[in-house]
Amino acid sequence: MKISIDWLKDYIALDLPDTEVIDSLNNIGMLVDDWEETGDDTILELETYANRPDTLGHLGVARELAATLGLPLKSPDVSIIEGDQQIAEHFDVQILDEGLCPRYCAMIVGGIEVGPSPHWMQKRLRAMGLSPVNNLVDVTNYVLFATAQPIHAFDLAKLKGDKIIVRCARRGEGLKTLEGKDVALSQDMLVIADDKNPVALAGVVGGEESAVSETTRAVLIESAYFDPVSVRQTWKKAGIQTDASYRFERGADIDYPPRAAMLAASLLTRMGGLAYQGMLDVFPKPPRPKTVVIRHHRIHELLGVEIDEGFVIKTLQDLEFGVKQQQPGIWQVTVPFFRVDIEREADLIEEIARFFGYENIPARLPAVETVDLNMDRKRTLEAGLRQLMFHRGFDEVVNYSFMDPSREALFQHGREAIAIRNPISTRAALLRTTLLDGLLGTVAWNKNRGADGVHVFELGHIFSQDEENRREQQAMAMITWGALGSPHWQGRSGKTDFFLLKGTCESLMTQLGYGPVSFQNRDHPFFETGCALALRVKGAEAGILGQLKQEILDAYDLTEPVWAAEIDLDATFELQSQAFSFSPIVKYPSVIRDVSFLIDQGVPYQEVKETLDGIKLPHLEHYTLVDRYTGSGVSEDKVSLSMRFMFRNPQKTLQAREVDALQEKIVKALRSRFDLQLREGGEN
Repeated sequence: MKISIDWLKDYIALDLPDTEVIDSLNNIGMLVDDWEETGDDTILELETYANRPDTLGHLGVARELAATLGLPLKSPDVSIIEGDQQIAEHFDVQILDEGLCPRYCAMIVGGIEVGPSPHWMQKRLRAMGLSPVNNLVDVTNYVLFATAQPIHAFDLAKLKGDKIIVRCARRGEGLKTLEGKDVALSQDMLVIADDKNPVALAGVVGGEESAVSETTRAVLIESAYFDPVSVRQTWKKAGIQTDASYRFERGADIDYPPRAAMLAASLLTRMGGLAYQGMLDVFPKPPRPKTVVIRHHRIHELLGVEIDEGFVIKTLQDLEFGVKQQQPGIWQVTVPFFRVDIEREADLIEEIARFFGYENIPARLPAVETVDLNMDRKRTLEAGLRQLMFHRGFDEVVNYSFMDPSREALFQHGREAIAIRNPISTRAALLRTTLLDGLLGTVAWNKNRGADGVHVFELGHIFSQDEENRREQQAMAMITWGALGSPHWQGRSGKTDFFLLKGTCESLMTQLGYGPVSFQNRDHPFFETGCALALRVKGAEAGILGQLKQEILDAYDLTEPVWAAEIDLDATFELQSQAFSFSPIVKYPSVIRDVSFLIDQGVPYQEVKETLDGIKLPHLEHYTLVDRYTGSGVSEDKVSLSMRFMFRNPQKTLQAREVDALQEKIVKALRSRFDLQLREGGEN
C-alpha cells in the first residue's frame, strides 16, 4: 500500500522529519518496506495485513500515527453546495438481499462539467500509481485511497427508471464492464441494477452502459457496504479484481459509507457541481457495536510487564475505542466498526503492546508454575487392572447402571436394591446390585449373533441400601464362556473353563501386589453348589468366582456353562499392596525337578500350596502345578498332581546331591500332611 506523507497531513499536523515518521510507523507494527522522495513529498511502501483493511487508506494510517504521536486527528471538510431539489422526491434505493448488502447510501450531484481534476488531486493520484482521467473518475479514486471506502459514480441520465435495486443476478443476465469485458452473471452474484438491467457488479466493477463520460451532467454517487465473502466469490468467478474488491473482501467499515458519499459530493460541488438535498441511506438492520472486556491484571499476565492504567485507557481512546470502566482494573471496550480484527481480550492487549513498544517489554522466559500431582491411587490401580485383563484375553465393556427387577430377583444375593422413581422403562426400574447382569446380557447378545466365545469384564459401581443409608460400591466382574481363540485350520479352538477364571483372578491380585492370594470353598447364591470359591487377599475375602447357576442362565437363554467372578474393589484397594522389589539377574543356572504323586480327591490344591509355602526351603525359586489327572490308571478317590520345582543358588552352581536333599524335604513335608503316594517314576 502506497502512502503519501503529504496526504497524511490532511488528517494530522505532522511536523517531523520523514525518518521519524517512518520510525514511528515501524514501532507500532505498520512496517515501511521502502520509501521514495518525489519533489516535496515522500511516498511510503507500507506492509498491509489482511485483517487490517482500515489501513488501506490514508485516514486509517493517520489514525495510527496520531495515537502514537499524541496528536489530534483532523476531519476533512465535507461542506456541500446544494440546490433546491430533494433526492427523495426523484430517486429511490431498494435492497432485496440485506444479508449481502446491509447498507447502501446514494447522493446525486448535477450541473457537472466534465474536465480535468485539480492539480493537487492529480498529484496525489499519481503518487498512488494512478493516471488521472477526469474530475468524476478522479474523485472516486481519491475517496477510495483517502478513506479506504470504495465508491462508484453512475451517469444518472443512463440509468433506466428512478431507482437503484440491489439484488442477485437473474438467470441469463450479463454485464459488460467498464473495461469492455462481457461477464455472464450467475444467480449467486450480487448486482446493482436499474429498472431494467444490472449496471454494476456489487463491490467489484461498474458497467459500461451506465459509465460516466464527457457528456455526463449528473451522477449518482454509490457508497455501500457489501458482504466480504460475496465480493470475493464474485470477483473470483468473474475473473476481475479491482481496488474496490480488494478492500470490500477484507471487510469495510459499515459506519463510514455516508461520510464517504458526502466527501465525494463535497469535492464535486467544489468543482462546480450542485448536489441534491439529502441522502438516501438504506440501513434496515444496523448492527450493535461489538464489546470486549479487558482486565488490567490480564495485560500483565500476557505481556509480563506492568503498564499504567492511564496509558491503557488513553491508547484505546486515541484509537477511537469506547472505554467504560466496569470496576477497578476492568473496562468494557466498544470496538469501532472499522476494526474488524478485534475479537477478544488478547486482541486489545496486543494493541496496548504495540503502542507501549515491544522494545520496552523485557525478553525473559515465562515463569513455570509447578503443580503437585495428586495421583489417584484407585485410578492407577484400575488402569493396571484394565491392562492385565486385556493381556489375559478379556475385552472391557460398559453397561447401563440399571437392572430389570425380575432378573435382579434371580441372583438372591441378599442386597436390597434401590428403586428408581421415574425409570425410563419397567425393565430398568432398579439400580444394579451386581455387574453380572450386564455381562450376561453381553454374552447373550453376542451369542445370538454368531459368537463362539465371549470373554469380557467390567469396572463399575453396584448399589444397595439398608434401613439407614444407601451404598455405592466399586466392583469388577468378569465372565468367560465358549471357545478360546479364533477358529484355525489346524484344529478346533479349546473351551474355556474354571481354571482360566481362577488363574486370571490370581494373576490380577499377584501382579498388583496383593499377594499372597488364596481360595476357599464356599457356596454362593450366584453359583452351582460345590462350584464356587471365595477369593481371599491377605486373609480377607475380596470376591467370589465359580460356575453360574443354570436357573440364572436360563433367563438369558444360555445353555452352556458360564464362568464368572465378581471382586469387591473397594475392599481390595483399602489393603496395602506390596512394594515391587528388584534383584540382579542370577548368573548361575537353575535346576528343575518334577514330582508326580497321588493324593485324595477331596484335598483342595490350596492346602497343598499352603504346605509348600510353609516349608521355607533355601534356593527354592519357584514351583507350579503342571498337570492334574484323573482317569485310567488312577483310582476314583485319588487325583494325580504333577509339580515342577525350580531351584537356584545365586552364589554358585547347585550340585545334584544338594537338589536331591531339598527335593526329599519337599516330599517328606507333603507325606506328613497328606496321604501321599509317589507315582512310579514320580521323581526326576
